[in-house]
Amino acid sequence: MQERYKHRDISWLDFNYRVLQEAKDKNVPLLERIKFLAIYSSNLDEYFRVRVANHRSLVRAGKAAHKELDYTPSEILEEILSIVNEQQLEFSRIFEREIIPDLKRNNIYLLRREKLNKDQIAYIEKYFTDFMLPYAQPVLLVGNKVKPFLNNNALYLALHLQDKETATTHYAIVKVPSDHLPRFLELPNKLKEKHELIMIGDIVRHNIKEIFPGYDILDSYSIKLTRDAELYIDDEFSGNLLDKIKKSLNQRNIGQASRLVYDRSMPRHMLDFLMTVFDLSSYDLLPEGRYHNNSDFFKFPHYEMAHLKDAALPPLSIQKLEQADNIFEVIAEHDFFIHVPYHKYESVVKFFEDAARDPNVTHIKIIQYRVAKVSRIMDALKKAVSNGKQVSTFIEVKARFDEETNLMWGETLSSNGVNVYYSMPGYKVHSKMAIVRRLEAGVPKIYAYCSTGNFHENTAKLYSDVGLFTADPRITSEATRVFSS
Repeated sequence: MQERYKHRDISWLDFNYRVLQEAKDKNVPLLERIKFLAIYSSNLDEYFRVRVANHRSLVRAGKAAHKELDYTPSEILEEILSIVNEQQLEFSRIFEREIIPDLKRNNIYLLRREKLNKDQIAYIEKYFTDFMLPYAQPVLLVGNKVKPFLNNNALYLALHLQDKETATTHYAIVKVPSDHLPRFLELPNKLKEKHELIMIGDIVRHNIKEIFPGYDILDSYSIKLTRDAELYIDDEFSGNLLDKIKKSLNQRNIGQASRLVYDRSMPRHMLDFLMTVFDLSSYDLLPEGRYHNNSDFFKFPHYEMAHLKDAALPPLSIQKLEQADNIFEVIAEHDFFIHVPYHKYESVVKFFEDAARDPNVTHIKIIQYRVAKVSRIMDALKKAVSNGKQVSTFIEVKARFDEETNLMWGETLSSNGVNVYYSMPGYKVHSKMAIVRRLEAGVPKIYAYCSTGNFHENTAKLYSDVGLFTADPRITSEATRVFSS
């Protein structure tokens, strides 16, 4: 009998595949297609660090831990890897056979080192010596004796070497410093209308002989290790949850391997050696093309070629809110519905900034899931306290990959007099709402903002979310109960 439902992590792969389909759609402008490759890759990185890492942990835990599950973790993991392998083959095909030729048709050339002229070779050799050499970090691998730690999501080249004197072969790795330098380097050429680029991994490939002068370089292949990002709080219901999260965050980038990404053209003897050195199983392997960390395509140069991008779609202003002398007087007249990023987010920021300085406002309460590192909304909360308002915020510190930012804001707001409340054990609070209590003719009135999106000025320019400003007591009374419970 066919299953009626897909496992959620298999279904997620269907979602991410729809992103990849945008990259091969010829109706999408070329640079936007490259951006979709970056989105697909960025999504997949987080997926492996969290979802796939969880399945691997269940597989390692053995059958005793599977009793309460309605699925077999090893089967789900195998299906995930099979689907992702197929998608990665398609990713490589799109990039090599569609994106690169279309770039050439627009006079943008992504070159490999074999295609460089003499001037360009001299240029990348000098660039390597001047900027890259201090970060290269070469390590000769000696079986189980030397096991270097691979940084999470860092790029490396795995090397097969031969000693020039003894003819013995060895393996080594060298770091590609993409965390210190731009991933794409523009090369000199004599034609202004022609743009030639090289990825810095290929610069390292070309200069490996300078790092290992006593060896002949037989082969070089790119690799990347993704580490488990789950916090694994052993007991969320006892002890100090905040302290446990802080301690777990320190372990995030040294967690167990959840994926070794490697160039699929790597020979089996080399892959077997790496699996031994880094204690990897077949579940930990994911073949890709020549290049990894493809989320770096977010930074692919645009060269002011507007015709290769979607036309700008400026967000609409809600002038009655944004230009109001006092936003609450306008909301009192009727509700306002906003839809970002198609509407500006300025009205939300103004809601808090007006509340901070309005002498009739007595209380501000907000639920914070994710906010910007530099935030006018958070600054408004601090200003409100200095103006004598009572301000309180609930902070969900289990907002994945924003835990540190939320902890930072919690400490900052608390030190400025805001009453800060943190995550509840056993629950993750995704609610995004705020209420403002204002005295009008001596009578308190509640204003609320309820939203699907975070109080984050930056992501409001990217993510599609809706929000409602209201003073309707049928809604504000419910919102008040949320904060009172």
